[in-house]
Amino acid sequence: MQLLALGAAIGAAIAYFFDSQSGKRRRSVTRDRIAGKVRGTGRRAGRAGRSVAADAYGVSQKVQHLKEEPKDFDDVTLARKVETELFRPADAPKGNIDVNVEHGVVVLRGEAQTPELIDDLVSRARNVQGVRAVENLLHVPNAPAPMHQ
Repeated sequence: MQLLALGAAIGAAIAYFFDSQSGKRRRSVTRDRIAGKVRGTGRRAGRAGRSVAADAYGVSQKVQHLKEEPKDFDDVTLARKVETELFRPADAPKGNIDVNVEHGVVVLRGEAQTPELIDDLVSRARNVQGVRAVENLLHVPNAPAPMHQ
């Protein structure tokens, strides 16, 4: 039964492509479509290859630069670097928090909405290159501000 169905399909394809009136056009259209598919697949493979190469290059650069060379920043520059890191997100509490730096020690003062946000800000400040320590004087609304020690 399957052999009969296969024979019928092959016969129909031969009749379709070798028809005396439209067979030549059908063969040309089919050939062009197949060639287009092959070219498109080649382009996609090329893009994928370039993407993999770019990703590999990026990973190699990250590995080469894992350890940044220590830099000594003055207090004003370090404060600006910390502010840039803390206030980069659009929802950051920019107007409510002050950043001061004294001899490489970052002092955060002000009001943040949640204790989790305070922890996040302190953690991100600690990760800035050049920061020796972070003094946290942040508080939540309606809570007394911690005192400078």
